[in-house]
Amino acid sequence: MRVTLGDWATQREGAQAVRYDVFVLEQKVPLEMEWDEMDAQCVHALALDSEGSVIGTGRLLPDGHIGRMAVRPQVRGQGIGALMLEALVEAARKRGDREVMLNAQTQAEAFYERYGFRREGEVFMEAGIPHIHMRRELT
Repeated sequence: MRVTLGDWATQREGAQAVRYDVFVLEQKVPLEMEWDEMDAQCVHALALDSEGSVIGTGRLLPDGHIGRMAVRPQVRGQGIGALMLEALVEAARKRGDREVMLNAQTQAEAFYERYGFRREGEVFMEAGIPHIHMRRELT
């Protein structure tokens, strides 16, 4: 398993496939909410299995937000999300970001806490799914 980082031009095909399967099909996020103009401005992570198939994705926005973290259901719980998250955090650190933020689905809050993210504010709804804002300072 490995993680690659790149721009939308190089990562689009794999990222879109995973995001469509996880967010649109599995979680019923409306298709028009899944794709946005920010993709072209982000650093994208792709997790690849030993055969080169894309099994996860995530993105880092210019303002330090991490988002669109998704792992295919059949390979969840194997550390793929952690590898992608750490790769995106390291990319933020290298470009000089002082912190990273994300809007976590509440069911994933404990996962992000294990990697230094702290809850801020109250639960809110996004695409019909409860979320919480989280932040991690970078040193």
